[in-house]
Amino acid sequence: MQPADAQGTNRRDFVKATSTAAAATALMGVAIPKVHAAEDNTINVALIGCGGRGTGAASNALSTTSSGPIKLIAMADVFASKLNASHENLKKKHDAQLDVPDDRKFIGFDGYQKAMDCLRPGDIAIFATPPGFRWVMFDYAIKKNLNVFMEKPTTVDGPGTRKMLALAEQSKAKNLKVGVGLMCRHCEARQELFKRIRAGEIGDLLTLRCYRMHGPVGSCETGPNKGDMSELLYQIKNFHSFLWASGGAYSDFMVHNIDECCWMKDAWPVSAIGNGGRHYRGDNIDQNFDHYSVEYTFDDGAKMFMEGRWIAGCRNEFASYAHGTKGMAVISASSHWPSKAAIYKGQIKDKDEVAWSFGKESYNPYQKEWDELVAAVRSDTPYNEAQRGAMASLVTSMGRMACHTGQEIKLDQILNSEHEFAPNIDKLTMTGDAPVKANEKGLYPIPMPGITTKQEYA
Repeated sequence: MQPADAQGTNRRDFVKATSTAAAATALMGVAIPKVHAAEDNTINVALIGCGGRGTGAASNALSTTSSGPIKLIAMADVFASKLNASHENLKKKHDAQLDVPDDRKFIGFDGYQKAMDCLRPGDIAIFATPPGFRWVMFDYAIKKNLNVFMEKPTTVDGPGTRKMLALAEQSKAKNLKVGVGLMCRHCEARQELFKRIRAGEIGDLLTLRCYRMHGPVGSCETGPNKGDMSELLYQIKNFHSFLWASGGAYSDFMVHNIDECCWMKDAWPVSAIGNGGRHYRGDNIDQNFDHYSVEYTFDDGAKMFMEGRWIAGCRNEFASYAHGTKGMAVISASSHWPSKAAIYKGQIKDKDEVAWSFGKESYNPYQKEWDELVAAVRSDTPYNEAQRGAMASLVTSMGRMACHTGQEIKLDQILNSEHEFAPNIDKLTMTGDAPVKANEKGLYPIPMPGITTKQEYA
């Protein structure tokens, strides 16, 4: 079951303010039928982006408990090695559900179109490429009347978010089902905690704290291109290092903690201030800071504090907390799942002061989000997380921009920013230029707080 709308009046007002752009591009298509004609109840799936997260999402899709057959029939990536490795890994567990011959394995920047062209209206496309490409692929899926599962974050900058919000309206108008990989919202323990917080069990919610602090992860640190691949493919392979591709380490890794805290608050923050910096860079040339500290402010004055750090040898913490006038709650205690959600009578995690705890969590939210999406497709019930995913991504970008510029950034300011990190991302080719270029020293543009203040890098 999905929790109640976690945005409240602020979100409705915000979306109303941006509805002009959405209305201008909305496609009022016909409703999509329940999966397919009665003689074939198979849901076909295409995987676009065959790295670890994409392979995991495809495995979850093929493991759904919803009645009826489901098959993976097409795959696409810009790296043949990733596609082939993903295919081999999926075969080990789901061989009977794989029907991906060589002529349905697509390599290149038009592969997403070719893979979706293999599907029928009502099938599901998985988007697990670097996030900068989300709106491009979502646009094509809507034109093809396809249901979608897209990984988080779904946007990396203001212009991309405006496009995604407009596309979200189009997908709703066409009755498409859209899942977004913010799986914490599908965690049974967090859902129960949300109900209890809304019922006032910790009093008025005043402060939220979220942490993701550990050593370097993914491709957040990257050395120079050694020349064994094109500059564009090098940046895509190391997408966590480049803001155009992923929103950087901040967006790709912090969005879960930020989203789950906003959910518990039942609102989106309206402004952010923050700071961060770069240490121990060695020969790394990525665009990231390696530590971030952000204070978000909600419309009622409540605060959310986010701490991110990717430096080895330091104290680690991967958790989120909520503090109210009557007590505090653990939203997540260590990584994403199990959440170990609990409520304490005071403001300290004291085992003798536990007022409530969920207990054993048996339903993996990575699987649950897929079970719910496929069930909605088969039953033709409303299910669309595109707008919420875009808002969570925008709020995350707001905090990142505050750190990168050294300024207070407001929600409408990041939304209406004209700094589009990759304005021609829908026109990239295998032999084309990369969206950002290194200088004569092999260094890429980096944020310079206090110097570059109107956008995140020059």
